[in-house]
Amino acid sequence: MCQHAHDHADQAEAGLARAEAVCSERGLRLTPIRRKTLEALYADHRPVGAYDLADRISPPGGRRLAPISIYRALDFLVEQGFVHRLSSRNAFIACPHGHGADEAVAFLICEVCGGVDEDASPAMRSAIRGMAQARQFKTSYQVVEIVGRCEHCRNAEAA
Repeated sequence: MCQHAHDHADQAEAGLARAEAVCSERGLRLTPIRRKTLEALYADHRPVGAYDLADRISPPGGRRLAPISIYRALDFLVEQGFVHRLSSRNAFIACPHGHGADEAVAFLICEVCGGVDEDASPAMRSAIRGMAQARQFKTSYQVVEIVGRCEHCRNAEAA
């Protein structure tokens, strides 16, 4: 198992607790489907699509949850900052960090194992803000997706 999986699994309990606390503070509900969706995302260190999530959280032997229900849950989770959408993968990943609304986030996506590391830095935010201002562009979402190979996969290839 690569480091992405260890880090993600270790953060699940704290991330779920943060989601519960933030929802309570904001007067919002972390409904059962929203919670199950978030739990399923924490259970995997790779980005997961809505249809895969529907399969994972539908009751065994029961009716499959409608994808629209999953998309509604994901919309809520993204809006509250508990989940990120990775556009290049059309998939979602849980976020235990609680970024600010104007924070620029970078995702380092391993093309071999599919693992994702997340980082945010003031320097990156400043650079993006500068590029946008120079073009009189108002940003609404600042995400950078970087695809390459993680240390674990590079070491495995070298062995």
